Amino acid sequence: MAGPHWTCPPVWSIFGLMHELGIMESALDAIRHQAVKHGASRVSRIVLRIGTLAGVDQDALRFAYEALAPTSIAAGAVLDIETVAARARCAACQTEFGVERGFIFQCPQCGEYSGDIRAGRELGIARLEFPDL
Repeated sequence: MAGPHWTCPPVWSIFGLMHELGIMESALDAIRHQAVKHGASRVSRIVLRIGTLAGVDQDALRFAYEALAPTSIAAGAVLDIETVAARARCAACQTEFGVERGFIFQCPQCGEYSGDIRAGRELGIARLEFPDL
């Protein structure tokens, strides 16, 4: 008779998740501090803002939240993630343009290269909702 079993994920996925676990632990700690500061006993909604160049796997971050939230002030809270598209600015022609990945980008207007990232590296708490305030 076979009982319940658990399959160990590949080692790379465990170590890949460690980054997001640390980020979520820090976020939940900051959320707890904000709740205490505002006299709230719990949080009902968390909105994170994450840029596409921030190096965060949103699925892994959600998994980390599901693992850590039940024992925190965020137990039962809804987690929303706002994605911030990456944008760069060309110093030569002043054009602002969207980018996919990397840190040096070619301007679609004039062809010059730029590393002036204007958006896409965000990683933070955008909003919190406290039900008892």
